[in-house]
Amino acid sequence: MEVMAKVAFCVYTLIILGGAIVAVTNSSLVRALVGLITTLIGVAGMYLLLATPFMAFMQLLIYVGAVSVLIFFAVMLTRAEKGGDESGYAPMKTYVYGLAATMAPAAILGWLIMTKPVESVAVPVEVTIKELGQGLLGSYFLPFELISVILMVAMAGAVLLTWEKRGKK
Repeated sequence: MEVMAKVAFCVYTLIILGGAIVAVTNSSLVRALVGLITTLIGVAGMYLLLATPFMAFMQLLIYVGAVSVLIFFAVMLTRAEKGGDESGYAPMKTYVYGLAATMAPAAILGWLIMTKPVESVAVPVEVTIKELGQGLLGSYFLPFELISVILMVAMAGAVLLTWEKRGKK
């Protein structure tokens, strides 16, 4: 059983890395979004490996579903011109800085993991889904509703602004 878990971990890691590479290297925003969605699905798989199916479902529902659709609408509503500022190739210095910014946290976290003893890692307290739901929807019910209203108003504003711009052309 442990071998299957390691194989699944490797598969999900490849899905995450493959999607991330597609998301970062693609010049088409829609294809980059497909890479992001692939990466988020791989993260949901990692949650399944951690034996947290609720978190995996929330990852799929919130990020893969809602956030990806929101980004897709934003991409479709804003027409980027082919000759825009982002259309050309970046200088090599930008790629070096990006690689350094990627490797620095990985190096720091790797060093911390290698130098810190394993016994010092605390086991989190297990919380049932019912307790989690009561905690989130009890005292945080109003913020959840306000966030949904803000997102709806933002999307309606984006549609309205795009409609006005297309009407003037």
